Amino acid sequence: MIPEAWLAGLAGGALIGAAAVLLMALLGRIAGVSGIVGGLLPPRPAADFGWRLAFVLGLVAGPLLYTALSGRPGVGLPVAELPVLVLAGLLVGAGTTIGSGCTSGHGVCGLARLSPRSLVATLTFMATAGITVFLVRHVL
Repeated sequence: MIPEAWLAGLAGGALIGAAAVLLMALLGRIAGVSGIVGGLLPPRPAADFGWRLAFVLGLVAGPLLYTALSGRPGVGLPVAELPVLVLAGLLVGAGTTIGSGCTSGHGVCGLARLSPRSLVATLTFMATAGITVFLVRHVL
């Protein structure tokens, strides 16, 4: 039987929260994906490369495991062409640099720590996302 969508969302949110809490409790680190991935890249990979790589591999393995166990795709295929995806990736990278973090770092971990900076960042990227969806779907 397929669980209701809200139940799957609840379970996913609980798993994200548990992972963030465990990472903070065990390693004293924030589960901000942009920072974790940034520590894997040149020119200076972080000294704690091992857990960062394991974290990213887990992000990739999760949907693959879900697909293998359920027979349903865990992640849909991209709906945009490669140049659009590259541009989007560059914009996200620039945004995470300017905002000193990403949605997971600010929205999950920062808000849980009651960080005012994370509240402003989260409100900013949520408002920007809403405006972007409106423009793309209703104006362009």
